[in-house]
Amino acid sequence: MTFSQLKKNKFFKFFSNKYVLILAFFIVWMLFFDENSYINHRELDKEIEKLENANEYYQKEIDADSKIINNLNNPDSLEKYAREQYNMKRKDEDIFIIEYDSVKK
Repeated sequence: MTFSQLKKNKFFKFFSNKYVLILAFFIVWMLFFDENSYINHRELDKEIEKLENANEYYQKEIDADSKIINNLNNPDSLEKYAREQYNMKRKDEDIFIIEYDSVKK
């Protein structure tokens, strides 16, 4: 196929049109090279998804801590929490902490 025959081909005519070439260049530029490219948008979307998941996790933790704080308004539950979590005791008490070995022999 010679160049003159290639020029008559309808696909070559379409793709050699200056507007099609400029449009193709523009699309390639916007997809890969621009500061706001598709690749950058995908990375930012993944980061947003991670942050939203972290936000949900911390919101659940805040709700759980709020329930604990509401429970601690009662002096009896406050004493129970201090004994269980921080191993606190009264002056006349002795506390024995027994830890079990979970390794099977």
